[in-house]
Amino acid sequence: MKPTDSELEILQVLWQQGPCTVRQVNERLSQSRDVGYTTTLKLMQIMYEKGLLTRLEEARSHIYEANVTEQETQTTLLERFVDTAFRGSASKLVMHALGNHKTTSAELDEIRQLLDQIEKQS
Repeated sequence: MKPTDSELEILQVLWQQGPCTVRQVNERLSQSRDVGYTTTLKLMQIMYEKGLLTRLEEARSHIYEANVTEQETQTTLLERFVDTAFRGSASKLVMHALGNHKTTSAELDEIRQLLDQIEKQS
């Protein structure tokens, strides 16, 4: 399931912080932009209904937790992005990314290691 941009922001908070109340998520989101508590609550309720979050009831508040991992979400989003923006070509994506952004030597070393691993597996 592909989360919306707003849902992805909430998931990122939960991946970083772990289980949180709506208030805790809202406070974290409010650090970077103006977002109302009721908006965050509604989004998290929708995400719970979609299966993106789980919910524990403790006393008077609910504790929410991501029900999808960061890695599986990144994989889903990346696959869709490659399919739609680069017509399914991972090499076009990589060439575009490396050609338009300054890459550190450490990052290039990591890329070389990954390419070596991929070649060994082929």
